[in-house]
Amino acid sequence: MFSVFEQLLKPTDAPERNEPPADFLAFFWHFTRQAKGLCAALFAAGLVVALLDSTIPVFMGRIVTLITASPPSELFSKFWPHLLGMAMVLLVARPLALATQNLIANQAISANVSNRIRWQNHWYVMRQSWAFFQNDFAGRIANRVMQTGPAIRETLVALLTSVWYIMVYGTTALILLASADPVLALPVALWFAAYLALLRILVPRMRDRSKDVSEGRSLLTGRIVDSYTNILTVKLFARAREEDAYVRDAIDEHTGLFYRSLRLNTLFNLCLAWLNALMVTGTGAMALVLWTRGRVEVGTVAMALPLAWQIVNIAGWVAFQITSIFENIGVIQEGMMTIARPIGLTDPPAASVLKVSRGEIRFEDVRFGYGRQSGVIDGLTLTVACGEKIGLIGRSGAGKSTLVNVLLRFFDLESGRILIDGQDIASVTQESLRQQISVVTQDTSLLHRSIAENIRYGRPQASETEIIAAARLAHADEFIRELEDWKKRRGYEAQVGERGVKLSGGQRQRIAIARVILKNAPILVLDEATSALDSAVEAAIQSSLGTLMAGKTVIAIAHRLSTIARMDRLIVLDRGRIVEEGGHADLLRLGGHYAALWRRQSGGFIDAVMQAAE
Repeated sequence: MFSVFEQLLKPTDAPERNEPPADFLAFFWHFTRQAKGLCAALFAAGLVVALLDSTIPVFMGRIVTLITASPPSELFSKFWPHLLGMAMVLLVARPLALATQNLIANQAISANVSNRIRWQNHWYVMRQSWAFFQNDFAGRIANRVMQTGPAIRETLVALLTSVWYIMVYGTTALILLASADPVLALPVALWFAAYLALLRILVPRMRDRSKDVSEGRSLLTGRIVDSYTNILTVKLFARAREEDAYVRDAIDEHTGLFYRSLRLNTLFNLCLAWLNALMVTGTGAMALVLWTRGRVEVGTVAMALPLAWQIVNIAGWVAFQITSIFENIGVIQEGMMTIARPIGLTDPPAASVLKVSRGEIRFEDVRFGYGRQSGVIDGLTLTVACGEKIGLIGRSGAGKSTLVNVLLRFFDLESGRILIDGQDIASVTQESLRQQISVVTQDTSLLHRSIAENIRYGRPQASETEIIAAARLAHADEFIRELEDWKKRRGYEAQVGERGVKLSGGQRQRIAIARVILKNAPILVLDEATSALDSAVEAAIQSSLGTLMAGKTVIAIAHRLSTIARMDRLIVLDRGRIVEEGGHADLLRLGGHYAALWRRQSGGFIDAVMQAAE
């Protein structure tokens, strides 16, 4: 029975639309409508439960009436159908209705709706641009993705159960009391009016403060994750106390926001307790006065008091649920700040798939400056022929890495265009573009998975034999076979830790090179690809890089000029422009920027400016 309800909604279905709406109600409905059948069922089940619960005080009053209206010897013989009907409602109908409501809420909705929202939010956020992730804490982004799903689900369930419950139950109570005597319903009617006014005044403020608390919690999570992610830097610089202060400030801020939110909760509960006391006392007093005047029967008194007391109990529960609803609304609104944001870098509607037959790259009057007036790349024109190997050289900020970033279309150009085999990269899909370009960066980051999975990332369908062959070409097979993780997994099955922290920089770099060897894309970008290797390992890998570069168009950035001196052509950049280009010997004879840099390195020292080179 459980599995039947659990399979009514699949958590990992693809989103109905790519972009979640930015408006709160539209955002909420965007996810709710995907489970509208279950919501309708929960709504109906809640109606039945509320109606059945409202019969309990009626049954109590009816029993008192029967007891007072007949002698004990005739009670069961005369009124057994009434008693049996009441027993069936309590023993069969109400438990079945509650079971149905719980099965829908817990088995069908709880896990499925929460995780579907998480999945679709993650799916959307993963397609944001690289700049999106550069501008926020990874921990805060993850926190918002994780928290928004349960917040929407809890709000939905509370609206369809508790709020709907008190509306049905309260309306039924008013009808029952008014049918006995209109005056008897007056205390309950006044209580409802005061209750709604209390909600109207305090709950919006609770919502706003809840949003502040949620933002404070996300900031705190982001700071904690930032400290953990950079724990090596914290240890190397002995800055544990500074990190304590950094996180302590966020905890103090979050605590202060929490206090402000909890004060409203306490005030709400105090006001509600006072209203409840007035309503129960007023209903009881009114019932007794009417009974003494002969306007109602004793059974009505017996019905009125439980009805009032049940409303009090429900009101406390509903108040808690409403408080939770608006706290969750705050969480949803805070999550929308990350999730409901337009994707900054999109493919055009008619984007085609990039097809690379030769690998020629042309930069035509390219301008780009991250939105600044003075561009990092300023009117650059460059053609890299099919199969040509070029080296990019220049001081820090000259535009070398930026040129690679716009080639990969991590950013859209401000003007100009980039062509690969005559195809404008702005008119092709980003995925097809990046599938045709292999990149080895200076700061290699590995996934927290096995060695084999990290290498296979270059080509998911690769066999184990192909993975090992790529590792051997990258001179990584020998050290991989000696690895063992904390769960005793060895070799290619060993886990590398978050961002590959269990490996040395050189080991991470060799695995990255193996991954690129396996990918075997026609265009290769080497951005300080051997900077983390010692001289002996670098010399060993040079032959592998030679094999890797064969038949490919290559753009290489290197701090050590000796590693790119044998490239077909060297491009010297300064302030986003090409100031020199040619072969190694030609540039030395020219006696310009490149010659000066070469003299500094070959002379036994590296200029301080070059130490910061990209």
